[in-house]
Amino acid sequence: MASTNDLKNGMVLKLEGGQLWSVVEFQHVKPGKGPAFVRTKLKNVLSGKTVDKTFNAGVKVETASVDKRGMQFSYKDGDDFVFMDSETFDQIYVSPETVGDAANYLLEGFDAVVAMYEGSPLYIELPAAVELTIEYTEPGVQGDRSTGGSKPAKLETGYEIGVPLFITSGEKIKVDTRSGEYLGRVTG
Repeated sequence: MASTNDLKNGMVLKLEGGQLWSVVEFQHVKPGKGPAFVRTKLKNVLSGKTVDKTFNAGVKVETASVDKRGMQFSYKDGDDFVFMDSETFDQIYVSPETVGDAANYLLEGFDAVVAMYEGSPLYIELPAAVELTIEYTEPGVQGDRSTGGSKPAKLETGYEIGVPLFITSGEKIKVDTRSGEYLGRVTG
């Protein structure tokens, strides 16, 4: 149990019949009249739904201890994704529903953070950007370099994103894992 005065971003609360909610934002408000309160933006850990919720200041809320472990993606076994704990070398199987959109950017050997609650994986956190190789994209047409247009490109993971016209097959690029957008070429 914690008080609403102790809230921090990223803290996971257990509310409304055991549902897990992560604190995205919070603000302590002390109006001129009336009691103080805490305005929060909460994200449902499982569904990803975001809601605004207001608590009275000092109210007790139940916290959930979510264990975030650094793991490495090993391989895909049927539909499940197999991750290996970087410290204990234990392997866990994570369902495709739990992995979600992170599957678009996972290659064998990639590091990720697996959030666990009571022994069950809740969600996967990837770095904000990953480096992937373009498996295939149509060649750019000479003279198209300055228009700022884009074309589809298939990444080595099989995921397709839009890239600038000057990008060619075999190039290594940086991709934003939150939006799926092209961020730039990887040089060196």
